[in-house]
Amino acid sequence: MSEESSPLRVLVVDDEPLARLRLRGLVEANPLPAALVVGEAGDAPQAQALLAHTACDLVLLDIVMPGGSGLKLADAIRRAAVAPGQPQPPMVVFVTAHAEHALRAFEVDAADYITKPVRRERLQAALLRVAQRLAAPVLAEQPAVPVLVVSDRGRVLRVPLTEVVYLKAELKYVTLRTRQAEWLLDEPLADLAQRLGEGFLRVHRNALVARSAVRALERAPAAGAGPGEADDSWVVRLANGEALAVSRRQLPAVREALASG
Repeated sequence: MSEESSPLRVLVVDDEPLARLRLRGLVEANPLPAALVVGEAGDAPQAQALLAHTACDLVLLDIVMPGGSGLKLADAIRRAAVAPGQPQPPMVVFVTAHAEHALRAFEVDAADYITKPVRRERLQAALLRVAQRLAAPVLAEQPAVPVLVVSDRGRVLRVPLTEVVYLKAELKYVTLRTRQAEWLLDEPLADLAQRLGEGFLRVHRNALVARSAVRALERAPAAGAGPGEADDSWVVRLANGEALAVSRRQLPAVREALASG
């Protein structure tokens, strides 16, 4: 917002027309801060098309929609070029009936997370939070450190990816291990692998390791193998001293990754 009196420019994204109508009414009836709905979209592709040429300060965004997840859209908004006349990407406030996605919302830097049905007072608190962040002095830009968000005894913690040693799928959960601690995640390992990118290496169908944490690729004699007996089992030795099995399928890729540094 260029002036303190300028209303918040809001884009409403929800696949339900009645939900969009209710949000529009609540936004434009909000006494402070003043806010104006500058567009509506029923799915992620429509929202991205609008954002390409419509300047806005805030996206009120549903999570579960046909044609694309609101979480993926929020991540794309954070990374995308801004519309003309807009100094920074719009902030995102999730408005959803799915409370179980709250931890992921922190990872895409959402300003707030509102569960349906939306109460007038709760929406006002979110709009105030956005207005305060927009009015805050712009600090020198620092590179964002990617994180995984975990729940720990009622607390929400941000774990920098630079501290992660490995992630291993066990039963219904994924164990996230750093040098100092471990936590359980309920997100599938396949989804985590897509989000973590090239900094992590799949060594087994149930394990991802941080490339920076790998210290060696070693043979692992099978139980009961005698002296001099051939064995083709391998493990990666990690920075925290642990060793994880490498599957035959992943062994060539692990060797290539280690050889390339």
